[in-house]
Amino acid sequence: MGTQVASWRAALIAVENHWTWYRRNWRATVISNFLQPVLFLLAMGVGFGSQVRAGEATDGHPYVVFLAPALLVINAVQNAVFESTWAVFSSFKWQRTYLAVVATPVTAAQVLYGQLLWIALRLASGTAVFLVVAVALGAVTSPSAVLAVPFATLAGMAFSAPAVAFTATREKPDSFNAIFRFLVMPMTLFTGGFFPMSQLPGWLHPLAWLTPVWHGIELARGATFGTLRPLPALGHVAYLSALVALGVVLGRRYFHRRLAV
Repeated sequence: MGTQVASWRAALIAVENHWTWYRRNWRATVISNFLQPVLFLLAMGVGFGSQVRAGEATDGHPYVVFLAPALLVINAVQNAVFESTWAVFSSFKWQRTYLAVVATPVTAAQVLYGQLLWIALRLASGTAVFLVVAVALGAVTSPSAVLAVPFATLAGMAFSAPAVAFTATREKPDSFNAIFRFLVMPMTLFTGGFFPMSQLPGWLHPLAWLTPVWHGIELARGATFGTLRPLPALGHVAYLSALVALGVVLGRRYFHRRLAV
């Protein structure tokens, strides 16, 4: 095995490996990561939004402006689904990339760190590109909207880290479609992204508060519209960070159980 590699270096090696593959195959992700969210913004924000008057329900903003920060977060979380399930499962079961990596001085925990770092970079870059397009379309007009990029990335990682840990326990990919259908879609539709939470039944509010999407939307909208206050912002960030930390702790355990030889 040789001398163990430092964690930071192992993570960078993993990112380099992912980047080598991605720069040759990036075209396969253009539609899902970039084009689809932009088309959705045009359809919902400009098309449907043309029928929605600015008012209390949209915080006084045109609907496309109200929607854009939320779509940043929703896009990040939805992109995190594939990166944290099918892609990770493939590295365990089909391509067996992780097994090859741990045959070197890189440990199972370092494999996890590298995977999470790569996912974070993918989410951040995808969100940044979406923000640039939204600005070009006139859906974002505030310079402070740039803060929505790290907030959306954090929300995506709050979902991704536990999902990666969960994937490490799977022998079959049967449950991944259910994750999207019963977790991601409800989080997308019922967390205040498309309409105010006040229009939902009161008993649904606590369920929405548990989701990383709601916290990410609150942060992104607050940053974009200049309404984010320090204490609520700290609470949102702390909750999302706790989900990431939980995913890392569980991921270390399950990656070690799966890969340690």
